[in-house]
Amino acid sequence: MTSRSPRDTPLRLVPRRPLTAARRTATTRRSRPPRPPEGTPSVPELARLARAELADAVRLAHWAGTGPGAAGTTGILPGAAVAEAAGALAMTARQVRTEWDRARLAGLIELHGGTARPGWRLRAWDDDDTAVLRGWVALFDAWSLAHPFLPGPPPGGGAEPDPALVAEVVEAVPQLLSFLHLSQGPVALDTLLDLLRQRVAELRTERHEPPADGDPLPGLLEWALEAGALVGALRPREARRPDEVTLTPLGSWAVWVKLEQICVAAQGPAGHMEQSAATMLRACATLSPSQARAEYRAWLAARPVGPAVAELLETARGDDALLRGLAFEALRVVGDPAEAAVSAVVDEPVLRPYAVLWLAELDGDDPDAATALLTREEATWLWIDTAAAVADHGEDHLLVSHLETAVQGSVPGLLEEVRGVGHPRTVQVLVALAAAHPDPALAKAMRRAAFQVHTGEA
Repeated sequence: MTSRSPRDTPLRLVPRRPLTAARRTATTRRSRPPRPPEGTPSVPELARLARAELADAVRLAHWAGTGPGAAGTTGILPGAAVAEAAGALAMTARQVRTEWDRARLAGLIELHGGTARPGWRLRAWDDDDTAVLRGWVALFDAWSLAHPFLPGPPPGGGAEPDPALVAEVVEAVPQLLSFLHLSQGPVALDTLLDLLRQRVAELRTERHEPPADGDPLPGLLEWALEAGALVGALRPREARRPDEVTLTPLGSWAVWVKLEQICVAAQGPAGHMEQSAATMLRACATLSPSQARAEYRAWLAARPVGPAVAELLETARGDDALLRGLAFEALRVVGDPAEAAVSAVVDEPVLRPYAVLWLAELDGDDPDAATALLTREEATWLWIDTAAAVADHGEDHLLVSHLETAVQGSVPGLLEEVRGVGHPRTVQVLVALAAAHPDPALAKAMRRAAFQVHTGEA
């Protein structure tokens, strides 16, 4: 019996989504999404509150799209632009600078080459309640940047604290917010101060640091509470009850979401919230996309954004192609704060295809259309990298299905191009494909191509 020739065997061209084929199908039924506590407003009502909280930031973001939008490389508006925005929007210069920072932190404004322009979230602002809530949560997460602690005595008085103590207070605030949420009502300021002192003392003991000089924590607590009120997470304290603190509906909902994410992480297959990025990503490989995103969020919530992004990129530089793709999936959860770090690796050959697609999607491009930004060689390199992930972690039928997602129109065309891209796993991928493919002629062609790559033949 003679095998049919692979010469004219077509490949069905389908939209390619890197690495989705490498994930295993979840074998367990998805549990019902947890319900927020009784009394939590509906998503449309929460989105309405978030829109009201960010209304001036939205106005300024729209102005940035029609005005000069020049912010410089630091993202700070120059004085002339501040004056122009203040006049156009009937704001004071201070309000413009404050709302500018809020708009950037909420993803309403993005910086590209020193020029500010409306972000994708602003384009979805009127129609997408989820995008609105995520924008507000981004501002909520960055409360210490939206209302930074300035050098000098804290708002409540006392000596100027050292920067390390300020950082420890920022680290302790989520515990205070969780206590407020679980209390389901007003909490006395003295109670929060006792809790803050306890948490800071624990952090200093863990790091073998001496106690802080003086007693700057009352003033730092005032600063944190003021910041929480300014971003809309805490109610302004009433004049008749100045010593009580209460979460807003938005604040309570946001804390509940984060507590649920932490619970999901704690129940993960590897208990990976406190593990390395590689361990966390490896544990997420068997989860459904929505479950994996929840794990990414919990892992990211447990550490500062900058080091977390750096660790994900370092993991992506490794030899495991599956972890490389999952690292960029996790970076999609990070969003705008990771843009500078991803842009910095766009010239690294191993990361470039992933970084190009990531940045394009951040700009609002359709994921399928974004692949057109890659050269033919880069697309082929990414195809091999994804195939390597499937070969290492997937099943034979997934590897055969992955063959259909190549950008080439025929098997000979694919085999001709994969030999020239220089991917270190090309031989292993071709051998794995040959072993998995049911067509003897195609398998033989793949084995021949693998031998040619191995021996350096043209």
